[in-house]
Amino acid sequence: MMRGMGNMGNMMKQMKKMEKQLAEEQKVMESKDFTGVSPDELVKTTFSGKRVMKALTIDPKAIDPDDPDMLSDLVLAAVNDALQQIDAEGQQTLGKYTNNLPGM
Repeated sequence: MMRGMGNMGNMMKQMKKMEKQLAEEQKVMESKDFTGVSPDELVKTTFSGKRVMKALTIDPKAIDPDDPDMLSDLVLAAVNDALQQIDAEGQQTLGKYTNNLPGM
């Protein structure tokens, strides 16, 4: 009966170690910058790993007063590109911890 308690203690130690590693990797990821670009690189945006927009650059060629929808589309493309990069990095970096946990 005591033998099972030792295994439980080891499992708890491993879980704590994993939690610490996960927190450290998450902190590293959140400190990174992710730059998204639109087609033709007319719009660029930079997000932190915490999904906070830090910069938005619009090439003057993207500003057509007769076609404001084009500029909106370019901004959306750049923003979505950066957010997709954050998601991919998160899945690659943090997924190794969460993919094998029940209920995740």
